Amino acid sequence: MKYVGIDYGLARTGLAVSDPEGRMAFPLITFFFRDFPDRKALLAALAARIAETGAEAVVMGLPLHADGTESETTRQVRNVTKRIRRRIALPVYFMPELLSSAEALQNMRQAGARADKRRAALDQQAAVCILASFLALPPDRRRLA
Repeated sequence: MKYVGIDYGLARTGLAVSDPEGRMAFPLITFFFRDFPDRKALLAALAARIAETGAEAVVMGLPLHADGTESETTRQVRNVTKRIRRRIALPVYFMPELLSSAEALQNMRQAGARADKRRAALDQQAAVCILASFLALPPDRRRLA
């Protein structure tokens, strides 16, 4: 099954996509809020891009505090997830995430990516980390949104 992973942020949103078998995750695109007139336009673009991939499900990173409690960002991600679900007819899963951007940055540094390249692709790589973590879970541990 093919998945799209999303790392939603207040300034940028990164997307990753899996292979058709749902085994590996690859960076796809970063959406910058500044490129859209409002959140509605951004969500329409996200939904269109998800549809273009041919994905069969979406994995949304759910940012939690280290102790597992929710933050203001968590509530925002839940709200955005509801809005995305209205635009696409696919199952949406939550994948708890903690420091996915930090993990992505470390991976990019280890791979030798230049600083300018890291900034441009950080959110896509964070989405890759979220999606890869989800794909590594046994199916019975995956939670629908």
